[in-house]
Amino acid sequence: MSDTQLDELIFVATSDIAARTKGRSLRLAEFTNDTSLGWVPANLGIGPLGHIVDDIPFGSHGDLRLLPDLESRTRIDGIPGQPPLTLVFANLVETDGTPWPSCPRTFLRDAVKRLEEHGIQAKCAFEHEFVDLSAGGEHHPFSLHEFRKMEPLGSQLMTVLSRAGIEPETWLPEYGRHQFEVTYRPSDPVTAGDRAVLVRDIVYALFAAHDRCVSFAPIVAPGGSGNGVHVHIGLSDLDANPLCYDADRPGRLSEFGAQFAAGIVKYAPEFTAMFAPLVTSYERLRPHNWSTARAFLGVQNREALIRVCPTNEINGKDPAPQLHFEFRGSDIGANPWLLLGLLLRAGLRGIEENLSPAMLVEGELDVEGKHAELPKLPESLEEALDRLSESETVREWLDPAFLATFAAVKHDEAVFLKGRPLAEQCEVYTHVY
Repeated sequence: MSDTQLDELIFVATSDIAARTKGRSLRLAEFTNDTSLGWVPANLGIGPLGHIVDDIPFGSHGDLRLLPDLESRTRIDGIPGQPPLTLVFANLVETDGTPWPSCPRTFLRDAVKRLEEHGIQAKCAFEHEFVDLSAGGEHHPFSLHEFRKMEPLGSQLMTVLSRAGIEPETWLPEYGRHQFEVTYRPSDPVTAGDRAVLVRDIVYALFAAHDRCVSFAPIVAPGGSGNGVHVHIGLSDLDANPLCYDADRPGRLSEFGAQFAAGIVKYAPEFTAMFAPLVTSYERLRPHNWSTARAFLGVQNREALIRVCPTNEINGKDPAPQLHFEFRGSDIGANPWLLLGLLLRAGLRGIEENLSPAMLVEGELDVEGKHAELPKLPESLEEALDRLSESETVREWLDPAFLATFAAVKHDEAVFLKGRPLAEQCEVYTHVY
């Protein structure tokens, strides 16, 4: 490492209930493999509005450590006007090094271990949609014209992501007005969650360097297109043999895969508050919005809560390792580690409970007709919080102190925004996210 690099900073990072990246920094020259930094339990209670909310289990007493996971270390370089920054993700631990029960990243790591105990491993990736708030004029989705208008920013984004080890796949102008999407390759779940955090902050920083402002908020204005965070999950055994493909079953989805999906379909209404955790999340989760309002498994259906994705079989490519799920209900307010951990726990619960394979909805969704009986998701944050508080299963997965803090943070938001016009609610979250 050069002397110049040693003068750079390293940021030791976590992500909280509000899905904001927080942490502490020090000179890279002072960072060693034994470094840990102090943290405060009550920081978990800082909600999207920027303050520690009342009535949480954590107060001024208590201390934690940010313990870096050295395998997550990366360097962010190439953002105009900013020096390179090394970032490493940390697990929150007690001062003796034992895991802190309310750490979201540890929650995901534990979910991965439970999968492995059942002989299962997952490959995961996130897709992020966001809006360029600084753009003017008309927007033509998916067009070369819109793509070229964003240069050199688009090329810089893909380069910065690649240098940071995120393995970007595509960058494109999306359907919504001045909306864009960035995707990246699948990885192990913890790395996928880390990448989701990095992508958000790299996009913010790079657009700001070009004097542009972006928002990932689920709805940036009433009547506008929604921004989702879509989660892709592929499953195999510990020898990398695919578990979800069966050419002889509906949708070519194996019984195992359909049981895994059944767990998500069954329990998603109970943890909706955690994948759609903002007051305005529920403006996106509506029928005919290319999102979802019902808990069901669909084939190539972008209004399904969870869908079986298409496979590419051009030139004889094998569909078996490609077949996987996409979860479409989540948005930027969800902590990526928490979100992915919940999806894995719910899917595994489908296997553990030996649930009947999830019914596969083919074709377009007809909520007024043949699909009217599909279970509904909660229609507001308050309703979602009530469903969470009543769920014995979901609540047993999570630390009680974390759950109490989560509920307090979300009730604080709901009270602050209650009675405000939708446009004002959208504006609040647009500035936060």
